[in-house]
Amino acid sequence: MAKLKVYNIKKEEVGDVTLSDEVFAVEYKESLIHQVVVALHNNARQGTKSTLTRSEVNASKKKIYRQKGTGNARHDEKSAPQFDGGGVVFAPKPRDFRQKINKKMRDIAFISALSEKIRQNEVYIVDELKFKDAKTKEAAAFLKAFNLNKRTMILTLGKDDEVLRATNNIQKVKCENVDLLNVADIVENKYLVFTKNAIKKIEEAYV
Repeated sequence: MAKLKVYNIKKEEVGDVTLSDEVFAVEYKESLIHQVVVALHNNARQGTKSTLTRSEVNASKKKIYRQKGTGNARHDEKSAPQFDGGGVVFAPKPRDFRQKINKKMRDIAFISALSEKIRQNEVYIVDELKFKDAKTKEAAAFLKAFNLNKRTMILTLGKDDEVLRATNNIQKVKCENVDLLNVADIVENKYLVFTKNAIKKIEEAYV
């Protein structure tokens, strides 16, 4: 069983928490994690971009001037791509970017990525996050105490408006409900900070 230290917001050790190896000490599966992250990003794409091809442009089909004798290049109608307002070559059209990833693959990628974060000592657990006045300077002091100077995600059990207000104006820091954590969040943030209740919620969901 994995055992991690638990801190207060001043990074003073206040205890520890024992976590299941089934969730937090899983083999690192880089190719599967990459596959799931790519799918998550593709599934978020709207795919609504659309421009007109040459045949769809509403313009006269008449040849703009005679073929020979003008000294100009030989052109056809005004809807040709080289003219302003002409059609677009290989114009993008609406499409569906979605990639299907089954639940088992997604779950394995999630616990694998999280386990690797723990092995890299990039996961911190705090007993609770309480900022007295929900001020940015309080959150900044907390981040400084833990030396969280790169992209950081703070995970709480449920939506925490107080923590959201305190961290909202700090670059590279995001506060999120632990239920919404996904593989892309784990991979794309350098540090993950969980409240004790939040990390236990993940364990309960995957054991």
